Amino acid sequence: MADRLTGGDSSLLRRINAAVTLRALRDGQSVTLTQLVGDTGLSRPTVEGVIEGLVESGLVAEVEPAQQEAGRQRGRPARWFRFRAEAGHVLGIEVGVHDIRVILADLAGDVLATHAKEADETLDAEERLGVVRSTVAEVLRKAGVSRDSLWSVAVGTPGIVDRDGTVRLGTAMPGWTGLDLGARLRRSFRCPVVIENDANLAAIAEHWKGAAVGKGDVVFVMAGLSPGAGSLIGGRLHRGFGGAAGEIGALHLLGQEATPERLLSTTGKPLDPLDEAAVARVLRLAREGDEVARVATDRFLRRLVHDVTALVLALDPELVVVGGWAAGLDGVLEPLREQLSLYTLRAPEVALAALGSEVVAMGALRVGLDHVEEQLFTVDPPPAR
Repeated sequence: MADRLTGGDSSLLRRINAAVTLRALRDGQSVTLTQLVGDTGLSRPTVEGVIEGLVESGLVAEVEPAQQEAGRQRGRPARWFRFRAEAGHVLGIEVGVHDIRVILADLAGDVLATHAKEADETLDAEERLGVVRSTVAEVLRKAGVSRDSLWSVAVGTPGIVDRDGTVRLGTAMPGWTGLDLGARLRRSFRCPVVIENDANLAAIAEHWKGAAVGKGDVVFVMAGLSPGAGSLIGGRLHRGFGGAAGEIGALHLLGQEATPERLLSTTGKPLDPLDEAAVARVLRLAREGDEVARVATDRFLRRLVHDVTALVLALDPELVVVGGWAAGLDGVLEPLREQLSLYTLRAPEVALAALGSEVVAMGALRVGLDHVEEQLFTVDPPPAR
């Protein structure tokens, strides 16, 4: 990608100058050559040479000056340039238990198209990947965008994901544990593909455009049948050594606590089947005043509060954001605030997630954009000969 910045010139100094100039153009506003000279601190001949290479690469376009300014010009008119966000595209994808969601954006992060498809929870890995591919194809078709224009793809999934994109443990979907998701999806794209845990991506999304904007240390709680959490420390994702940080719903897998199907039971027997429809029924009954359902819901919330409290004690975040289906529960915040004030040395702020059902795909989009920006703005020295 570095060669695209300079029209093929691989000299380190030229790549540095190209990255500096692109940063000055990155906000999407048209600027004059003279403004670029002032903003970058580079000489006018240097900026002219860099701009020529960036125009040739397709990342920058020369634009006509505004008519009113053109009318006021005396002598040689100013030359105006802009960053071509349409030069490439980024995909953010959520591979969920019940649906597949895809967001397409340009290089500035402006969303061009979204699409979601339902997926049966019983689908095996191959069938689920087929739904992912068809959903991606539909988004690209809707936007009129070529697959070859993709610069980066980022994907969110439940489970413990290593840095290469293998799902080390994924109990939510059949055939997911041990799946090399990164390798499988890279067959469908010519650009880099990044795989990340869904709660981690939700934390990134809420920090980007949601309830955690401007906060440095954040815990996002993805409340589901097996709660998970994503944590940001100093604004940066904390994955843990093996990618398992934040798996607060794992206690029942270790045999130390009651399972979700027992916590949410209204009959004394485990919920069977344990799925979101069964959980939704319990929550609805609780809202309608059913005492047994209310007790079951309170029991599940106490577990959630217990798990979040442990994570808060370990990380001391500024903010806890609650998402997943618990974000729709009446009164979920007050019990959490009360317990955190009782059992932590310094209780954090607590807020509901702001981005709704697209939070994971939005986080994936942000990670994809970060990958693009690394390619555009990070200048590595050429390899030693």
